[in-house]
Amino acid sequence: MTVGANKKGLSLASILLSASMLATGSCGLVSEYILSTVSTYILGNAIEQFSIVIALMMLMMGLANYVQKFMSDENLIEKFIVTEIIIAILGGFSPIAILAVFGIMNNHFTLVLYLLACSIGFLIGLEIPLVLRINEKYSETLTVNLSRIVSFDYFGSFVGAIIWIYLLRKFPLTEISFIVAGVNFMVAVLTFWYFIKMSLVSRKLLILIAILLTSSCLMTGYWHNRDLEINLEQRLYRDRIIFSKTTKYQRIVMTHNIASNEYRFYLNGNLQFSSKDEYIYHELLVHPAMALHKNVHRVLILGGGDGMALREVLKYDSVESVTLVDLDEGMTDLSANNPVLRKLNQDSFRDARLNVLITGSVVSSGRRSVFAETDESTYSDEKLTGKYAQKIAQVDIFNIDADRFIQDVHDNWDLVIIDFPDPNSIELAKLYSKEFFLKLESVMAPNGIFVIQATSPYHAKEAYLCIQRTIGAAGFNTIPFHENVPSFGDWGWFLGWRKNEDASLSMKSRLENLDIRADTKYLTPQIFQRAMTFGKGELKSDFTDISTLMRPVILDLYLRYCWIAE
Repeated sequence: MTVGANKKGLSLASILLSASMLATGSCGLVSEYILSTVSTYILGNAIEQFSIVIALMMLMMGLANYVQKFMSDENLIEKFIVTEIIIAILGGFSPIAILAVFGIMNNHFTLVLYLLACSIGFLIGLEIPLVLRINEKYSETLTVNLSRIVSFDYFGSFVGAIIWIYLLRKFPLTEISFIVAGVNFMVAVLTFWYFIKMSLVSRKLLILIAILLTSSCLMTGYWHNRDLEINLEQRLYRDRIIFSKTTKYQRIVMTHNIASNEYRFYLNGNLQFSSKDEYIYHELLVHPAMALHKNVHRVLILGGGDGMALREVLKYDSVESVTLVDLDEGMTDLSANNPVLRKLNQDSFRDARLNVLITGSVVSSGRRSVFAETDESTYSDEKLTGKYAQKIAQVDIFNIDADRFIQDVHDNWDLVIIDFPDPNSIELAKLYSKEFFLKLESVMAPNGIFVIQATSPYHAKEAYLCIQRTIGAAGFNTIPFHENVPSFGDWGWFLGWRKNEDASLSMKSRLENLDIRADTKYLTPQIFQRAMTFGKGELKSDFTDISTLMRPVILDLYLRYCWIAE
């Protein structure tokens, strides 16, 4: 080989290693996200889990950078290849391993999780020093190394974040991990292929065997990851999983108990409802507010992507239009098409129209009407005419963030129904903040009211009362009420309206004589009167803070004081 050819080859080697840093930088960040998300799905508390996992990985990356200086300069290329192979194996199988340990050895779950995070972090921490030393030994000066290779690693982290946000999150975590592992593995293969041509790789046979074995393991894991995930995830649930899906925003799981014919629905591992008693929850959520207002024509539902609150609203002839806002399109699509959910929500989405967000303003792309079935009716759209169909309401669905919706929309509603999950993450905590309730006031009609699910006043007392304080600080009067929902225990809600003395007197008078006229399975006026009664001290708290966007007190109270065994 001539000197010019050798320099050209080594220059290409430097380019290859720089490109490898771009790829490994992307993979390293996504690996951190994967481990953090898996731990969040299982343990909850996204802030804590992301903070701990990423902090541990960063710690080990720093340790690796220190330890590598004690490594000799011999076989640097082989060390880099082996590092990428081990990262691929650990990263690819880590979500499956974590699920397996949680299901089989629950007491050792956190140990295995953090051990994996530390191991992967340490190996990621070796990548840059090894590439720098390879490039220094075979090509350019160290000064050029730092300006090129470190920059490419940072660029790769940015690329990884973008790919994670806009592409990867729609796949199951067990599949994402193998996709990322495949990139790390290809870096190892390309490095081996290129440097073996340069006659710079020793122990060729051992490296080749390692590559072939790794290729077999990763391919087998990728092709069977979904089956493995279902089998391992099943250990986390009492009843048989009949449906599971990862959307852009959450993990959806539905289980079925054949003996009792009970369906249970979970988001990120948290129970959302049971088919056996969901009607208790949704009747308390909707009908007291409908009866209190007495003249509801326009309804806004924030959350409620399962369509069951919508089901209850559509029982009222006075309702002319309903707008439902749920962030996750995957959730509303599932509720509109899954046979189990369609039966439970009584096909409340059957003619709903999906709306779009254009140039920052909330606009409608058109509406279609929902019809009630009478004698021989079939469900149809607004072209349907004839004596067998009675028009009930126009239903619009917006798949955008509820906070953004009420900020951008220029409209108002007689009744706002807020059916968010509990405030167990920072994303949900903002929907229980003072700022959110201040925005809510702008979308309520002059005599409008709202109702909000507010977690358990018994199992999550401090969070429940924090919600009440926060609503009050935003300028609303509230009426607390609660009822036993067997799947959850004692559950609570708040009715709210603008602070006004005359309105308050009128509301309290109506509450004393509440007449629930809709067809309900459980709720009666007498049950609601009982629901407004609390035991001694149940509505008292030593805490006085409210929850704001920049100080989400509700999240801390929920995570620290909820569902604690006596």
